[in-house]
Amino acid sequence: MAVFSEILASRPDLDNYDREWLHQLVADWQVIADLSFADLLLIVQNGDGRYIIAEQCRPSTVMSLREEDVVGKEVDEDLYGELDLAMRSGSVFRSTVLRTVGKSAVCNVYAPVRHNGKTLGLVVRETNMATRESNGRYESESINAGKQLYEMIPRGQFPYRDSVMNQRHIARVSDGFIVLTVDGVVRYASPNAISCFRRLGSLRAMIGQYLSEIGTQLLHKNDPVPETLPLVLSGKAAVDSELDANRSAVSMRSLPLYDANGRTGGIVLCRDVTELRRREKELQTKDAAISEIHHRVKNNLQSVSALLRLQARKTKSQEVKKELAEAQRRVQTIAMVHEGLSQTVDEIVDFDKVISNLLKMSVDLATMRDQHIDIDFIGKFGMMPAQDATPLSLVLTELITNAIEHGFEGRKEGHITVSVGRGGNNLNVVVEDDGVGLEQEENNGMARSSGSGLGTQIINTFVKNDFGGTVRWEPRREGGTRVILDMKLRAAQNES
Repeated sequence: MAVFSEILASRPDLDNYDREWLHQLVADWQVIADLSFADLLLIVQNGDGRYIIAEQCRPSTVMSLREEDVVGKEVDEDLYGELDLAMRSGSVFRSTVLRTVGKSAVCNVYAPVRHNGKTLGLVVRETNMATRESNGRYESESINAGKQLYEMIPRGQFPYRDSVMNQRHIARVSDGFIVLTVDGVVRYASPNAISCFRRLGSLRAMIGQYLSEIGTQLLHKNDPVPETLPLVLSGKAAVDSELDANRSAVSMRSLPLYDANGRTGGIVLCRDVTELRRREKELQTKDAAISEIHHRVKNNLQSVSALLRLQARKTKSQEVKKELAEAQRRVQTIAMVHEGLSQTVDEIVDFDKVISNLLKMSVDLATMRDQHIDIDFIGKFGMMPAQDATPLSLVLTELITNAIEHGFEGRKEGHITVSVGRGGNNLNVVVEDDGVGLEQEENNGMARSSGSGLGTQIINTFVKNDFGGTVRWEPRREGGTRVILDMKLRAAQNES
């Protein structure tokens, strides 16, 4: 299927401003399709002068005429005469012949898309004539509003040049719409729109009243008022806002209506977002609670680390001192992961930031006073769930500690490089050092043990059992040792 941007790229006569205008049009034309109860097609000529369907829009307020996707297809040549006339027209052009789409009789209406003195293409409104039979007030007002927006396209008044949309949940036609006069008086309000204002606490009749007065009377003293709310309630600008009252919230969007002489009124779309906002607040509360839990876990682990440090100072045995120092380092490693988690709204941590600080801390703790060991990183770990971040951080800190204690024993300087390659749930990590060599760091395919051998167990248990991966030790060509980890991230597996 052809892509909209690719179709536009086939027109060398269109500049970036023209293409952006067409992108803005198709980004906002759903409201016209919904109000008009009609399918919309954007037809442009390609580089060879043939008419191509560049984009289509199905209405959400009535059954679409087209089940199939027609983007990228050429228009039948028997329509070229009609299309040529429409392209040369300065206003909306109506076909004089009814066409058949499926089993429906369809009337085509064409709106030339004008921008900076050029006709960029045509917006075709395919109206199923069955939708124009026995219409009530709702259908008539909706069709008339859609017609006014549609007629703004040839005049360059739609899409709006200065539209400002900030709401996360933009109101749609089916959610409710209000038609305003040029003075901001409600001429028509759909049943769903009336229900929105009832939810806000307004019990008065809306028709014949200023919408701005209805909205402001719902507000209480010292209530925050968005800057865009007056513009929305008057229908004077293409902006959106939200009205909060009576523990309810309604998202609103205004669409000014224009004719050749200026503004004639406006349409205000309304959507009840009360439940959405309530759920958002619940999620915010939950996220804050989870963040606080991670923060307290981090504080508790730091307390444990401090106790281990005090105990190490009290003991006279050098062997015990060393084991306590190792335990303290491991506890501190887990604490730093929880610190990273406490700063996010979900269970995902920026692992590059966490591991960079952890490994630099491991280098500082493991080096002697007269040693200087540098560490560099190549590649990115990316965002990582806590389920993977904690064990992986322990594995890497153990490898760095092992390299310093055995690879740089008796040396003043050294360099360690951590290279990362990640594709989906597959993770490859290579830890290299320019130390004394493989024999001093590796023992039967495992990290050389010093003391209890817990570090060796941590590396192999997590990599092989938890990540289902492998650990390979090999000599570095330039001298030193290379450790290669191939793993599958568990949390990523669960999400796929």
